[in-house]
Parts: sequence; structure tokens; C-alpha cells
Amino acid sequence: MSLLEIKGLSKFFGGLHAVQNLEYTVESGKVHSIIGPNGAGKTTLFNIVTGVYPPSSGKAIFEAQDITGLPIHRLASLGLSRSFQNLQVFYNMTVMENVMVGRHRHCQKGFLQSLLHTPSITRSDEEARHQAAELLAWVGLEAYATAHANSLPYGALKRMEIARAMASEPKLLLLDEPAAGLNNKETQEIDELIRQISNRGVTVILVEHDMRLVMGVSDHILVMDHGQKLAEGSAEEIRENPNVIAAYLGSGA
Repeated sequence: MSLLEIKGLSKFFGGLHAVQNLEYTVESGKVHSIIGPNGAGKTTLFNIVTGVYPPSSGKAIFEAQDITGLPIHRLASLGLSRSFQNLQVFYNMTVMENVMVGRHRHCQKGFLQSLLHTPSITRSDEEARHQAAELLAWVGLEAYATAHANSLPYGALKRMEIARAMASEPKLLLLDEPAAGLNNKETQEIDELIRQISNRGVTVILVEHDMRLVMGVSDHILVMDHGQKLAEGSAEEIRENPNVIAAYLGSGA
């Protein structure tokens, strides 16, 4: 069953065609990867789907609803969540507080309730803290809960960002280069997290340059080049596709 459908999506930045008339379907419950050379349009596609950029043309359909151009908070309420290529972290907050931010859409807080700090606010904060603690334990960061984010090593910050994204209880999680800058051990930890996320019933779309990770974890792969679809299929089909080989290694390969 399709969860997300991209229909004729394009994004132009002046004369640059970052994404061109893209057609793409994301099936529910699977791990999808989007790969391609630098500048292929992968992150631009993420930014359109998650409301950072409006498309120049085309539509994004999520659970049969047109979400094109919806603001980010509306997309989050529908069940979309993401991480970023460059870490988006509140460095002056604790690790626990960073993850609690992801629970915001589940916290029913009115202005007057917050001002008076009513019992419902206390219960909501306690629930958010409990959920954040469970997620930190899940990603192996429970020992850092009270530490400030600026004290964490880079690999731990990557896992914290995934925990924060999962705190919103998404149906679709978009991960933009979660293994970038990580060593082999840290990449293996991200690999295992992605598998666990999928096992929890969350559909994943992954943009990543680490081909070992992509080929090992993906149910379906989309290859982009110059803003267009170059190929799509299983890991085995992509590995043997001559157009993909030429895009990555040159036609002489």
C-alpha cells in the first residue's frame, strides 16, 4: 500500500532545475533509500516533502491527502518527521530536553494552562519526560540524559536527533545522511537503528552516500541524477544497473 506519492514534482531555483518532473511512490512499512551523485536533488526532494521548500510544480500525496505546500507543523501532525543533513540541535539544552521537543505535537498546552501551570501541564511534562527517557535508552544514550548536548560526541548527536524525530511518533521518517561523518562502528549502530525503526512499523526514506549501509538495509532504492529519476528497484537491481554504474563511476566503468 502506498503511503506517499510524488506526482510530477519539480523545483527550480532560477535556471537550476534541482528536481524535474519526478514520479515516485513510497510503500508503507518498508525502508526506501534515495541515492545519487552530489547535486542530484535528493535533499531538495526531502525539503519539498517536509515543507521547507514549496514545489515549482507537481504534488505530494500522503495517505491520499494532498500535502503540497502545507506548513511544517501541519505535516508533523499528520505523521511526518525528519532528521537533517547538518545537525539541528539545541546545544544549550540537555539531551533529555532535546528529545522532549519532539513530543511537542502530543502535548496539549493552552496559554492559560501553561501560565497557571495546572495539573494537566504537570502530567503532560511527566509523560513527555518518560517517553524521552525510553527513547534515549533505545538509542543507547540514557547515560547522557542530563548532559548538555554540546558535550556529546558527533555520533551520539546523530542518534539523539533520530530519537527526537521518533518522539513525535511518525508514520513516515525521513533521514538525511544519518551516517555522514561516522566511523564504521557508529555506522553499524545507525544501520541497526534503521532496522529497529522499520520493525516498529514506521516507514523510512533514507538519503545516504554509504552504499554498504544503503544496500544492506533498503527494501527499495531510487537513484536520482540531475534532478531526475535515473533508476529504481531492489538493491540487486540497482547494483547491476548500467546507468547507475555510469552515473557513479563514468561510462568507461
